[in-house]
Amino acid sequence: MVISRLDYCNALLVGLPACAVKPLQMVQNAAARLVFNQPKRSHVTSLFINLHWLPVAARIQHKALTLAYKVTSGSAPTYLNVMLNAYIPSRGAMLRSSNTNRLAVPSPKTKRGHFKLFSVVVPQLWNNLPVPTRAATSLSTFKKLVKTLLFRDCLTKTNSTNHLFT
Repeated sequence: MVISRLDYCNALLVGLPACAVKPLQMVQNAAARLVFNQPKRSHVTSLFINLHWLPVAARIQHKALTLAYKVTSGSAPTYLNVMLNAYIPSRGAMLRSSNTNRLAVPSPKTKRGHFKLFSVVVPQLWNNLPVPTRAATSLSTFKKLVKTLLFRDCLTKTNSTNHLFT
């Protein structure tokens, strides 16, 4: 029940600073401790690994990337198709990047906070994915590949800081 509430509309949170996501992460940490009946101050990294849970920030990225996949595959709602556009190289089809299934990143504007917009953050996240992941043949395959990438990234960060899920 808690996890479904954390995931509800979380794609709207993409681009927010860590301080805005931290209260949600604290709720998820408490849920993991509750599942394993652990004390309040226990570390949750191993609990997340056992549960195969991504931290909230990674869950937000996963949801946003899933929406991007739906846009590129043509199964997204029309309002999202307007926000995310395919990248078309200016020099035509001669470039190797022309067939890598990339999204166009809008040019930066002078308005404050433009870099946090869904239409700017999601194409950047999408373009940073490996080409085989972007070229997944089905939504379920794409979700698995992205979750694996995000989970490995979280584990790498955990090993370097020892307190990722706090």
